[in-house]
Amino acid sequence: MTSEAVPVFAGKTLRIRRIEMERPWSWLARGWQDMRSAPGISLTYGVLAAVTGYVITWGFLQLGWIHLILPAMSGFLLVGPVLVVGLYEVSRRLEQGLTITLVEAFTAFLRNPVQIGLMGVALMLFFFLWVRIAALLFFLYWGLEPPSMENLIVDTFLSPRGWPFLVIGTAVGAILAFIAFTISVVAVPMLLDHEDANVIEAIGASIRAVQVNFAPLLFWGVLIAIFIGFGLVTLYLGLIITLPLVGHASWHAYRDLVAWGE
Repeated sequence: MTSEAVPVFAGKTLRIRRIEMERPWSWLARGWQDMRSAPGISLTYGVLAAVTGYVITWGFLQLGWIHLILPAMSGFLLVGPVLVVGLYEVSRRLEQGLTITLVEAFTAFLRNPVQIGLMGVALMLFFFLWVRIAALLFFLYWGLEPPSMENLIVDTFLSPRGWPFLVIGTAVGAILAFIAFTISVVAVPMLLDHEDANVIEAIGASIRAVQVNFAPLLFWGVLIAIFIGFGLVTLYLGLIITLPLVGHASWHAYRDLVAWGE
């Protein structure tokens, strides 16, 4: 990590450091150390993520919305930064040599509830937009009557007819995910770390971080997608490990990227 820091706002002490391309591996390594230091809390978040996946999948199956299961579950990439606030708090306290309980992790958002809530609303809007676009694309390709689960899987993944649908859907989802990543990569940890920070400053810092470190943070975004994607394709079981790992690592990404008063 270089010592150069780039201002975010004129006249402010908030700055963004430049980092090397391989820096995300260090975040994952430190995130793994945090998981080992607080396994109970970390794995609790992972188990809750997996259970949430099963509940959403069951609910959509009951409603006949099988075509929206995959878009909904990929929403972990969009709203994840707000869902793992407690994991940031674990890493923050471990960094300071403090202890933390599960209750303190679950209530960590109370350090800055209004601003973290507003950030959550912004990311939820991206999530709802993605689900609506996914539904529209599905209806354009398959009509108003969704096929059975077996036909949907065969036609989507094993038939040439479904390939344009997959390409377009993946491209649109990737664009929305990148926009959400750009405005949130350091935003939620920053709002947790500084109770006087607001959403505008946090989003500005995130955008500036991506501008200054485009290649390393693009690599970091791809790593997040791979880890969370692995959690999804393993029928959510992988999320028990990958979600807390990414959550803890994201705190260390914030600490490396954002400089206060330098």
